[in-house]
Amino acid sequence: MENWEPRTVTTEELIDPNPVAALAGLFDNGIPAPLPGNELPPLWHWAALARWPVSSELGPDGHPTRGSFLPPIDLPRRMFAGGEVTLHGPLRVGETVRRESTVESVEEKSGRSGSLVRVVVRTRLYGREGDLGVEERQNLIYREAAGPAGPAAPVEEAVAARPVGCPFGKAGAWTWDFATDPTLLMRFSAATSNAHRIHYDWPYATRTEGYPGLVVHGPLMTLALAEVPRLEEQPGRVTRLTHRNKAPLFCGQPAQLRGEATADGLTVDLFGPGGVPAGPHTSLAVDLQREATAPARNT
Repeated sequence: MENWEPRTVTTEELIDPNPVAALAGLFDNGIPAPLPGNELPPLWHWAALARWPVSSELGPDGHPTRGSFLPPIDLPRRMFAGGEVTLHGPLRVGETVRRESTVESVEEKSGRSGSLVRVVVRTRLYGREGDLGVEERQNLIYREAAGPAGPAAPVEEAVAARPVGCPFGKAGAWTWDFATDPTLLMRFSAATSNAHRIHYDWPYATRTEGYPGLVVHGPLMTLALAEVPRLEEQPGRVTRLTHRNKAPLFCGQPAQLRGEATADGLTVDLFGPGGVPAGPHTSLAVDLQREATAPARNT
């Protein structure tokens, strides 16, 4: 990385209603898709402002090759480790925003699984009037390659999986079952321009990366956690989110989203098979002083 220097990339981008509608269709949770002029729900800018690199810029794993915006790190495994988002003001569907992105830090470490590099990317989104709407830091982790953990997973398991429909199922007070299938993961990859092969390419995920199955996206799990206040018709407006991934969740594994009120707002966690914590832990600060209208539901 001797000749690489971080730089700020500034772009003007439209919050296109089409990917917003695509994400609403994927969730299929009875809350109508935000229309032009409506406020964008928390974290939905990940789909509304997804970037599509040209095909020649993709590496063997499906991610864009490094060395331009991101540093030229040789470690092959990339993971979405978490981050924090401050929502200063609403962004609205159909408006043009200014995005400023930069690599804030690059830190090399040595862990139990070998060498790793932590990259922090900072993004600011400015609304139509030039006001700061969203400030975000994402933590990306790069690790050494890992061989297959065991015998290749049988392809029949993936073939037998069927679409689950709406991934959210009410299971109790502030508790929602969260279901996944290969179709859901493929549609989320498309909605967010995430071509990482571990999410849709069964042979690559199991035989090259050594996972027991397709890996559920970290951003998908985090978005699902951020949806819980909307599903519960929680009044107020989310003003800050922090999220940290704890462990992977694999396609088809039973999972549950559980929320709990705190002094500052809410915490929502994802639990995997057997009630073991998995995926991200998310804290949401909610401004309860602002008026909020519960969204209408489809019947």
